[in-house]
This record gives sequence, structure tokens and C-alpha cells, in this order.
Amino acid sequence: MIARLGDFRFPDSAARLYPDTPGRPWVLEVGFGDGRFWPHHATTFPEAPNYLGVELSGVSLLKANRRLRDANLTNAILTKLPADVLIREVIPHAGLDLIVVNFPDPWPKAGHTDHRLLRAPFFRMAASRLKPGGMILLTTDHDEYFEFACAEAVASGVMQVQITDPPAAALETKYALKWRDLGLGAHHARFIPTTHPPVPHGHTEPYPEDPTAVPHAVLTLPDTFAPQTFQKITERNPGSRGAEEGGAWTVILLDLYAGLRRDGWVVLAHVVEGDLTQEVLIGITAREDGTHLVRLAKFGGPIITTGVKAAVGVVTRWLEAQGAVVKHHGY
Repeated sequence: MIARLGDFRFPDSAARLYPDTPGRPWVLEVGFGDGRFWPHHATTFPEAPNYLGVELSGVSLLKANRRLRDANLTNAILTKLPADVLIREVIPHAGLDLIVVNFPDPWPKAGHTDHRLLRAPFFRMAASRLKPGGMILLTTDHDEYFEFACAEAVASGVMQVQITDPPAAALETKYALKWRDLGLGAHHARFIPTTHPPVPHGHTEPYPEDPTAVPHAVLTLPDTFAPQTFQKITERNPGSRGAEEGGAWTVILLDLYAGLRRDGWVVLAHVVEGDLTQEVLIGITAREDGTHLVRLAKFGGPIITTGVKAAVGVVTRWLEAQGAVVKHHGY
């Protein structure tokens, strides 16, 4: 089965995602490529663990889905998301038994190391999502990236590094076979958490069912309010928390549309927080008491992050600049 973003909760649980195979270990593979690793590696367990794969290539996702289906691995979920977003937003504290990273993009050019996945912030985040006894497995042909990843794991302060031989399945992947044909070998390391820090405050959540928990504001618009004067607005917050907590955000209010309801509007907002980008709708809706409700719309199932809450605040502040009087806000 293939799970899309809307199929997840934030955070989610293995029990809900794999109702037919509860209690089995939960394995995440980052960058599964064409899906060759898991059908091989799953056979090394008495029962195939619950598998979650994340990949950015849609073509790879379709190829991997066919391989898993042909191998009858029905307790497998594939999704197209940035890996750190999936781990940060979907995986609960101490949820995973294993994280597998085979032949990740080494970003070898000077100045590109910030694009690498295996840096100290990632290791700290992963340590909070791994169970006691869990680990990260890295296999790569890139000498410098291997040394870099091992050094970053140590610098994270939460990982022990064990250099050993890769699992046999890692040497049957597309890139492993390519490097083997060129006469090149592969490095392998296990990163084992020495501590399991709690998930930081601010962990995101889905659009809540409780309407009072949805980011909103109640205000009174002036008689002079002129929606036609709207122009694109950009606000940024560099953030003060670690990169693994997603503290920084950029909000761009792109456009204002007349709502389907009388005396109402909808704002389209673009919200960027690290590798997570969302486009959300924020309604400005008239109420019976003469006030207006500024509220995040449920359309699209937005993840309510710090940046999404901030987007409601940006809309509210724009309305204040037009003369609106805020009576209450919750964002």
C-alpha cells in the first residue's frame, strides 16, 4: 500500500498504520530508491517488520511499490516526503526500532554540506524517535561523507558509532551494484543512541477536530475596509530553537479572494519551515454578531505548525493595519 501525506497523523503510531501486524518492529528506510533493499532484508527476520519508506522521487516510489507488492510485503507503507519532516512530524517518541540509510546523496560540492541528511541535528532528532536498542544503519561508497557522518554523530552527543560490515541486502541495491561493477567498495556504520531525548515542545499536530484549537482570531472590520488594496505580504522569523525543532518560518500571503459566502474572503498563504512547505487557506468570515472570524481552513488537511499559526497572525495583523479591532485571538 502507498500512504500519502494525508494518510498520516502528526504524530502517528505503528498500531494505527499497521492494524493487521501490531507489535512487530517498525523500520524506516530513508531514500529507498527503486526498493531493492527491503524485500531482501525483510527475509532476515522471522516475521517481516512493519516498514515505512520515504523518498522524494515519484518514479522511484512507483518502482518500489511494485517490488514490495511482488514480494507480498503488505505491511509496508511508502510516502513522498522530505525525510527529516517525516521523522519530526509523523514518528512519535521511541516509535522506531531501526532507521536505514543506503547510499544517501553526499552533496560533495564545497558549501553544500548543510544539505546533507546525516548531521548532528538529525542524529539528535533520530535519537528521540528510536526505541532503546534501536539504531541507524548507514551504508555509503563516499569516503568523505562517511567520515563526516561519523563525526557528526559523535558531535551530536547522543550517538555511539560502530563501524562494521553492511547487511547483505545493502549490497544488492542499485548504487551498491553500480559501485561494485566499478571495483569500489562500501562503508557501513551503526549509530546507536546513548540517550533518547524527549520530543521538543512545539511538535506539530494535524488540523484538530476541536474548533477552539484551530488558529483563529475574532475582530471587527472598519466600514472603510477595502480588500481590493491587498498586496503580497512576506514575514520571516529566523527562529531561536535548533534546526531539528523547526523554529524558523517564512509566511507569504499570496492573494485574497472573495469567499463564496456573503461578506467573506479567503487568503492563500505559503508557509515554509525548513524542508516543510505548505499552502494553506485562511478564511475571513462574517459572523451573526457583526464581527469577523479569521480562521485556518480545513481544506487540504494542513499540519498546524508554528509557521501555520503565524500565518493566521500575519493575516490578522494586516487586517489591523486596515483598521480592524481584534477582540480575541488564539494562535
